[in-house]
Amino acid sequence: MHTYSFEKLEVWQNARVLVKEIYIVSRSFPEQEKFGITNQLRRSATSIAANIAEGVTRNTVKEKSRFINIAYSTTIEVINFLILARDLEFITAEEYIQLREKTEKITNQLNAFYNSLQKQLPG
Repeated sequence: MHTYSFEKLEVWQNARVLVKEIYIVSRSFPEQEKFGITNQLRRSATSIAANIAEGVTRNTVKEKSRFINIAYSTTIEVINFLILARDLEFITAEEYIQLREKTEKITNQLNAFYNSLQKQLPG
């Protein structure tokens, strides 16, 4: 089986772990939130990994940068939903801190990746 380049990226691996942890923790969210914050949090988390994977396969540095920027923005969206989940007491303070720290690590990695791509652009 072939290993794609995105699978080797630590940031993608971290995003993948984050998705799993968010799915696990959100299982305990109220049933009436199934199509609300539960769905939004899960979709935004999966979108991070998907945009990294799609972005690194793009042909130009400009396109790669755009997808990494989208992944970064989506990671901020995850932080937003984690804050709301904590405010609504869907997650504990410990769960919030653990997920927030992992998410912030991903934002830092994405920011560094984006900056390295930007240095490759002409001009």
